[in-house]
Amino acid sequence: MPTNVQVPGMGESINEAVLVKWHKQTGEAVGLDEPVAELETDKANVDVPSTAAGVLTQRVTVGTKVKIGEVIATVDANGQATTKAQTTTSAPPKPEASAPDRAVAPETSRDEKLSSAAKRMVEEHNLDATKISPTGPGNRITKEDVVNFMDDTNKPGASAPGSSPSKTQTKPATDVYPGQAKAIIAPTSTTDGPVRKVAMSKIRKKIAETLVKSQQSTATLTTFNEIDMSNLMAIRTKFKEQFEKKHGVGLGFMSFFAKAACQALREWERVNASIDGDDIVYHDYVHLGIAVSTDRGLAVPVLRNVHTLSFAQIESEIKRLATATRDGKLQISELSGGTFTITNGGVFGSLMATPIINPPQVAILGMHAIKERPVAINGQVVVRPMMYVALSYDHRMIDGKESVQFLVRLKELIEDPQRLMLDV
Repeated sequence: MPTNVQVPGMGESINEAVLVKWHKQTGEAVGLDEPVAELETDKANVDVPSTAAGVLTQRVTVGTKVKIGEVIATVDANGQATTKAQTTTSAPPKPEASAPDRAVAPETSRDEKLSSAAKRMVEEHNLDATKISPTGPGNRITKEDVVNFMDDTNKPGASAPGSSPSKTQTKPATDVYPGQAKAIIAPTSTTDGPVRKVAMSKIRKKIAETLVKSQQSTATLTTFNEIDMSNLMAIRTKFKEQFEKKHGVGLGFMSFFAKAACQALREWERVNASIDGDDIVYHDYVHLGIAVSTDRGLAVPVLRNVHTLSFAQIESEIKRLATATRDGKLQISELSGGTFTITNGGVFGSLMATPIINPPQVAILGMHAIKERPVAINGQVVVRPMMYVALSYDHRMIDGKESVQFLVRLKELIEDPQRLMLDV
């Protein structure tokens, strides 16, 4: 009897996801716990493992919203894997009566007539390759054929090749998952150019909701300071090769800022707290969120108990979480529970910005680009590598005096890194 592959539970706040990719196709052999599909939630992308070894039958199409516990595929332990050619020409097995009516349409042999570049464009824009005229050797469809097809389709008033013209204006296609979406051309006048409309991803929706909620539910203010990075840069330059050779990971600035933040958070504990109704929740630990930019949007993986970690452990964990975030392999648990966040817009060249608090946290530290600037030191004007830092904080919890003192303490620790080693 076939074994069901269901959408796994992914946290209390997650009830649904979008199936964005099949790792295995209908008729392919799969092993126990082998990833067969990828789901996108409003926090991260998650792989769904096979619950048995056997032959897979897909039950849900890419772009479908699925609920926790819903069956998305079955695995037949007694099934016989088909070859790719057989799979593309034969009809897929019918789903059981209890399964959702979402059987996947079989692939066609057209894939064999597509160049790799053309196939990628067809998949990205969800095009029907059977309507594209081939000009390549052996009647293969080239990238130029796909481009020409899209240009013809996108002309104002043009109908899709192979279809009969309509007397009425064509209704724009329904939004589907980005990457599967067709370009929707909707010129409003003869002078307008083409526009594209695609559905907002769940992650982007969640980012938008969180940012709006933060602005509406917190009394946010931002205080600024500047840090002379000379001593820190000198230490990093002196020891970075030895550090990498010994620990197998590079020595970045983020580990110093993480250490300095932990020390300052111990002294100003409200900056590491949160609000729960009429109560203040003080955390006797630091779960540090590190903002990571990805193609799908901003994510904030969390370093657990960062106050107990060494520089090497912090750097290793930052590298692991950043890689997992960009690859979409981050676990849901690694995106929750943060008590304080650091974001570094300096990697993109930002000179100064006001970061937005990530609720239920009450503060966030913003790092920025290091720029050489003239500064006054002991009555002399000298050029030093300087960084602006910003602390956005919820004024309901943190007074202006506390926010300024926190940032001044951080400045002291970074400008004199020996304080971090001596805890002074």
